[in-house]
Amino acid sequence: MGVQISPSILSADFAVLAAECERVAGAADWLHVDVMDNHFVPNLTLGLPIVEALLRHVRTPVDCHLMIDDPDRWAPPYAEAGAGSVTFHVEAAHNPRGVARDIRAAGARAGAALKPGTSIDDYVDLLPHLDMLLVMTVEPGFGGQSFMADMLPKVRRAREIARNDGLELWIQVDGGVADDTIEQCAEAGADVFVAGSAVYRASDPAQACRRLRAAAQATADASWWCA
Repeated sequence: MGVQISPSILSADFAVLAAECERVAGAADWLHVDVMDNHFVPNLTLGLPIVEALLRHVRTPVDCHLMIDDPDRWAPPYAEAGAGSVTFHVEAAHNPRGVARDIRAAGARAGAALKPGTSIDDYVDLLPHLDMLLVMTVEPGFGGQSFMADMLPKVRRAREIARNDGLELWIQVDGGVADDTIEQCAEAGADVFVAGSAVYRASDPAQACRRLRAAAQATADASWWCA
């Protein structure tokens, strides 16, 4: 599988959201939708009704990143609504393995996210039950933050575990991913890239997706983990 680009619509114009999503159609693999509840993180964005409406008007698969309390209760409905991938935060889940199971049972890929201060080694037993692991490269809650390069060893560790254990696990990075950071992420082992400002602040968001993909793919093809 090649690298995948998932533009974050948090950086799009919410007044014309469906049209903004169409600007990357055909160039993006996913639309990354940040759901925030002003409890787990200090920001409030959008919730299930907006996701349901969006799913009726977009062609690109939707990847929901739930930065919310109690994902045990609230994550499965996003899968039931038609999201192709649903990611919850392990720090908010009462039963992470159960959340992953319920997301899959509802028809979506199951992802788990780790905040910068959360160790991957505390969740190694969870990885076989996931389709994707999201390593946050900023503190969750707001777009436009600076990339945290000190998260790259965590990305590398995730890829090493997946390789050693034979897991078909996508490794996603989210936060500060742009032209000057995406190659570092790809070399460390990431293969799914969330980019918000780097895409939606470009004059041509679709071309920005293609440029990011080309840089990440070239690096991945020459990296230790693709050999």
